Formats: sequence, C-alpha cells, structure tokens
Amino acid sequence: QERLVESGGGLVQAGGSLRLSCAAFGRIFSRYAMGWFRQAPGDDREFLAAISWDGDSTYYDDSVKGRFTISRDNAKNTVYLQMNLLKPEDTAIYYCVADEAGANIVNPHEVEYWGQGTQVTVSS
Repeated sequence: QERLVESGGGLVQAGGSLRLSCAAFGRIFSRYAMGWFRQAPGDDREFLAAISWDGDSTYYDDSVKGRFTISRDNAKNTVYLQMNLLKPEDTAIYYCVADEAGANIVNPHEVEYWGQGTQVTVSS
C-alpha cells in the first residue's frame, strides 16, 4: 500500500534549522512530483515547496523562499525539506505530498498522496 512517512520534526528555537524527511513506500515515486505543505491550528493547509520528478525544477511559496530548500533522492525514494532561519510563525504540522501530475502538486484539493504529518514547533 502506498504511503508517505515524514520524520524530522521537533522543537527548535527561532533562528534554528530542521531537516524534514519523507520516505515513500509501496510505489515507485521516482516519476512523481513531490512537495510539502503545512497547517497551523485554525488555518488552511498552505503550500510550501515542490520538486519535479527528476529534481531539475523546484518551486517555492514566497513565505519560505530563501529559507527552505526542497531536494530528493530517488534512489532512496525520499524527499527532504531543509528549513533554516526558522520563525515562530513556521510552527505547524508539516505534510509531505506526491502527485503523478506535477501541475497538481500546489493544490491541496488535487494532490494524490499525503503523509500523516510531522509537528514543527519554533519557540521565540
């Protein structure tokens, strides 16, 4: 059964860094676009970053551009999100996503696969 499993969340002080990982199981995701969303309490799910199946193209929301970096290792069926200069407003549950149609990866209502999420808390 296909599933995405995130790891690497936790508690960090403002200005610190975390690296999230997302391992894909049950399907070869090497041909899938992958990305990250987050959701803070009371808010809608927010798109953060996406990467093409071959890693050649990346796309970021302005809120994280320059601070977050998405990458992937298809040999390990894993995608990463390196988060630097974290702010308290980055506190949220972070979700990994995958979709065979790259154009859907930015739309939470169209994305095909979701992970269970990992909590990131940034203290001030």
